[in-house]
Amino acid sequence: MSPGEDGKDAGVTTKELRALQRRAEVCKECDLWVAATQTVFGEGPVPARVMLMGEVPGDREDLAGRPFVGPAGKILDEALADVGLARDDVYLTNAVKHFKFEQRGKVRIHKKPNRTEIAACSRWWKQELALVQPTVLGLLGATAAQAVLGPEFRVTKQRGQWFEADADPPVPVLATIHPAAILRAQERRAQEYADFVSDLAVLARKSE
Repeated sequence: MSPGEDGKDAGVTTKELRALQRRAEVCKECDLWVAATQTVFGEGPVPARVMLMGEVPGDREDLAGRPFVGPAGKILDEALADVGLARDDVYLTNAVKHFKFEQRGKVRIHKKPNRTEIAACSRWWKQELALVQPTVLGLLGATAAQAVLGPEFRVTKQRGQWFEADADPPVPVLATIHPAAILRAQERRAQEYADFVSDLAVLARKSE
């Protein structure tokens, strides 16, 4: 096993991450586990130069048990490729690990997690951050941004600005929209996608 960039054995770190995942799989700190199919934990290389954190798993993610495998994930994969990043080189996770939804007939409609649910899940992404030790952290969407940077943070006003995550060592953080917002943009979709790619490009350059 080869050592990571920080001198720590990457194999040991991966084992620690898998152990963390097993603990998260039985988490009952909030009520979301009751209706969700399973915990959707993060995935990717450890350590990683770039870590991206979304908001909450969607329907496809809940069923597959993997982050960003639905329509929004396809948008993210395309955008990463446009800035020269492979999905396999990026650690992907969510601020909340269980799918929150409202059942409408046979369809499960995504619902925004509340502050209690976000707070209950914070220990998982904080430990992920400590193990992955990214050079940069990208926050995708308001829930992720507010989980890390506080409830007063507004992506609409502070998007693309650099902040610092409370970690050891501190990690540069940049917030942008969630790729699902691009799917909802309709006539502005092309511009929203271009702006999203631009934000990811800033993250990629900072990570080098």
